Amino acid sequence: MNKIFTLVLGFIALGAYAQAPANYYNNATGTGYTLKTQLHNIIRGHNTQSYNQLYTCYEESDRDYFYENDGTVLDIYSENPTGADPYNFSATNRNDRCGNYANEGDCYNREHLLPQSVFNERSPMVSDAHHILPTDGKVNGYRGNLPFGRVNNTNYTSRNGSKRGSNLNSGYTAGFSGTVFEPIDEFKGDVARCLLYMAVRYQDVIAGWGDWAMLDGTNDHVFTNWALTTLLTWHQQDPVSDRETTRNNAVYDFQGNRNPFIDHPEYAAQIWGTVAGTEDIFASALSVYPNPAVNNKVNIYSEAVLDEIQLISINGQLVQRIQKPQAINSTYTLEQLPQGLYLLKATSGNQTVTKKIVVN
Repeated sequence: MNKIFTLVLGFIALGAYAQAPANYYNNATGTGYTLKTQLHNIIRGHNTQSYNQLYTCYEESDRDYFYENDGTVLDIYSENPTGADPYNFSATNRNDRCGNYANEGDCYNREHLLPQSVFNERSPMVSDAHHILPTDGKVNGYRGNLPFGRVNNTNYTSRNGSKRGSNLNSGYTAGFSGTVFEPIDEFKGDVARCLLYMAVRYQDVIAGWGDWAMLDGTNDHVFTNWALTTLLTWHQQDPVSDRETTRNNAVYDFQGNRNPFIDHPEYAAQIWGTVAGTEDIFASALSVYPNPAVNNKVNIYSEAVLDEIQLISINGQLVQRIQKPQAINSTYTLEQLPQGLYLLKATSGNQTVTKKIVVN
């Protein structure tokens, strides 16, 4: 995978904006819902383009110069980050745009990540490029109006591994048992930031939109608890990529506003972090067993992908350091440990958890 799957539970303020205009965020000085309203006032005054003009936007905003680097349409439901794509679409050939389709790979269309039926296809939401991505027509149809979540029992898988099925009603996605759609890890954060943008850009009207499993009918919290925790976790696990920064700049050129959660990822935690209660997700989802160790071996279970494991003796000596450790079913194993009392430090992104372990 070109982009490391990490869990970042607290973002450090970036020293520079992702090519945002000078002074663009000068009025974003608050925290919580005050900050959310300030951002709303900054990004709401964009121009409204027509729905058909989205294809023109995609010629600049959604070309693949990051994986195969071939300039084809970057479709999050068919892009294979680790190898060749199963198929490709041209950003400039109109014949690749849907019309009719029967199979995956026939054509691509314009997918509203927040379904347009929720806001009755009204403008400007219906053509807001920040949440409308070019995706395979067939896969878009399988996703339909489903919310995003973690699939437990799969009933459909796209050719790049995006899935549809019942939601995994546990961990950070606990609270919903209906059918959901799950993009691959590479694009989970991308989807999350698109939806967080919608919560800010349309906070003045979103409380009046129709029922959707991810919305709670308010204009401040916006999302149901399970949905918000899912989005914030994906936002933290899958940091902003060069692809998103490039897209944000292109959409800004197209319609005149930006996605603040791409320019300033830390805004999400400043607005919702304490509400969603995501601060302890990494710590609560990581366990070390058996402890004391049996046969000089311990296992580390972590829902987040670990970047590094350190084993430190009680007197501060680094005994073992494993970078990019390999997991089997989210479990890492340390073997042949010498007797003693240790501190085990597990790191994922900018978050570290320390556990005491005993080896008898």
